[in-house]
Amino acid sequence: MKPITGTELCRLLELNGWMLQRIAGSHHIYAKSGERKVLSIPVHGNRDLKLGLASRLARDANLKW
Repeated sequence: MKPITGTELCRLLELNGWMLQRIAGSHHIYAKSGERKVLSIPVHGNRDLKLGLASRLARDANLKW
């Protein structure tokens, strides 16, 4: 798995049907109709997400990269 920033992950989520619900501080909250999960993506400038967090969010959103 390659490193990814919070901004890049947000862009991937939006391309896969997830919609931005709100922004709480530096966290972007995404939801998708038909999904019970709500994803909280930390967007801290240009910093990469830690690999464990990125893989967990990708698995929860059914993303592959």
